Amino acid sequence: MALDPVTLALFQNRLDYISRQMGWVMVRTARSPIFNQSHDFSCFITDGAGRLVSQADGIPIHTGGGGFAVRALLDAFGDTVAPDDAFLLNDPYAAGGNHLPDWVIARPVFLDGRRVAFTCNRAHQSDIGGGAAGTYNPQAREIWHEGIRLPPLRLVEGGKVREDLWQMLLLNTRMPHYLDGDLRAMLGSTRIGVELVAEALDRLGADTGLAYFEGILDHGERMMRQAVAELPDGTYLGESGFDNDCFEPMDIPIRVAITVQGDAATVDFTGCSPQIRGFKNSSLANTYSSVYSAFSSFFDPAIPRNEGTFRGVDIVAPRGTIVNSEPPAPVTMCTVFPAQQIMHACWQALGAADPERACAGWGMNMFPNTSGPDREGRTVVMYHWGGTSAGGAVKGRDGFDQVGPMCTFGGLLLPNAEMSEQLFPVRVRRQELRCDSAGPGQFRGGTGVEYEVEVLAEAEWSFRAEGVHTPRAYGVNHGQAGKTGAYRVLPRGGEAFEPPDYGVRHLGPAHLWLSSSGGGGWGDPLDRDPDRVLGDLLDGVISEAAARDCYGVVLAPGGQAVDAAATEDLRRTRSKP
Repeated sequence: MALDPVTLALFQNRLDYISRQMGWVMVRTARSPIFNQSHDFSCFITDGAGRLVSQADGIPIHTGGGGFAVRALLDAFGDTVAPDDAFLLNDPYAAGGNHLPDWVIARPVFLDGRRVAFTCNRAHQSDIGGGAAGTYNPQAREIWHEGIRLPPLRLVEGGKVREDLWQMLLLNTRMPHYLDGDLRAMLGSTRIGVELVAEALDRLGADTGLAYFEGILDHGERMMRQAVAELPDGTYLGESGFDNDCFEPMDIPIRVAITVQGDAATVDFTGCSPQIRGFKNSSLANTYSSVYSAFSSFFDPAIPRNEGTFRGVDIVAPRGTIVNSEPPAPVTMCTVFPAQQIMHACWQALGAADPERACAGWGMNMFPNTSGPDREGRTVVMYHWGGTSAGGAVKGRDGFDQVGPMCTFGGLLLPNAEMSEQLFPVRVRRQELRCDSAGPGQFRGGTGVEYEVEVLAEAEWSFRAEGVHTPRAYGVNHGQAGKTGAYRVLPRGGEAFEPPDYGVRHLGPAHLWLSSSGGGGWGDPLDRDPDRVLGDLLDGVISEAAARDCYGVVLAPGGQAVDAAATEDLRRTRSKP
């Protein structure tokens, strides 16, 4: 069937609108702050075979591997999938999941008696049991320590919720008062998606609509292949990794070799570390999603993001390694780390192929969770996202001064301090940009923040920090790395201590100081516009010493203007071979 390009574009936009509409329903009806404030969920649409066709609302690490989940439920239920059913799953080994906290609700769309699509919502639950409240158990050594494992389950059958399964789910969380409402919000959002997708396909006719599904995938493939074909043929290397396995220091490399040949690329992780004891292993779906995120962010943002887009990208992830772990390895941290390490390694390799597009490294996040009873004795969990790190620079733009985990690319919203104080027993003392932490460059990295908070009640602290000892926010094209982060805790009436990178502590009221890491810079710092250096100085994110020593900028007396002649002389001296 010959497809009209205008209709194809309109149909893609319609599907993307439906994804966003599902997200709006979720935000307005979910119970947990992690959803209705921070948007730690993602909505996506697949065709009837489980191939991703739209992921317009949410977080890239959630949706890039969404097809794995739908294909897993199709393997489990096959032709018994029926209208008015809804399915639930989360397991990374048995259900195509990325990590256990991310639960997927998927509903089939039927038209003229045929299964034509699925509407899906993947959402990070507030608590799923396991060895620590709040879904992250830094002490986990096997996946059973991390929470309830869900194979593909038929949660709704013929329009009726299976009450036995529902009660089992509520029994396996510390926060049933949140989970009950959140699951209903997920079901509602996907139900709206089913209605809207069916309406969109019905307008075209089932056969024509399915042809346009194929057209969407084919268009994505053509655009990505065209982008890859512009890179020089060759093999390009990248490397990131960890300096601990959550329990002791060690070198854990994540290496990639990207081979470009014509309009196709092979992403080969041979040479990565074997899977580790701690929960920083990656499931296969998470690794695919990380690679897709790296490619999507490196090339033209106009390139569609669906499974057709990556038909020309072949991924080699050896089994039993940190990028394709085997059970019972724990994996809960994988959507943040090693997702960021995988993306960094891919960016380094792609940047070697096209330095102008090179992306500097982002700061590694190190914020803890605190959990404890609320005024009614129910467990609540606070994610201290106020202490998240900075983004790296690209050509033409400084890095984001503070942004959620790199895997979200800004899709996760940072809550207001005032709202946190209303919901949790905390008092936020400070949340301001750091000084002299951004990686210097023609375009500097983001600054990171100084975050200070009092936790006013007894709580369980779940620490998870990366990049504290080893700089990971690398600079590119003569840009410099961002500074590492640091934090310490002062229990009330006790002595201050530096928390473990990964671990669980039970503390009474305590004070947290956190300095989040800065992003890497792009380009030679001596090429930065002196007026931008002055602006950073006046904003308090660099010091006068850094303006002089890193950027070669000399200030006029009074410090409110640039001494142009002295700056030119200093930069000329610095630039001499």
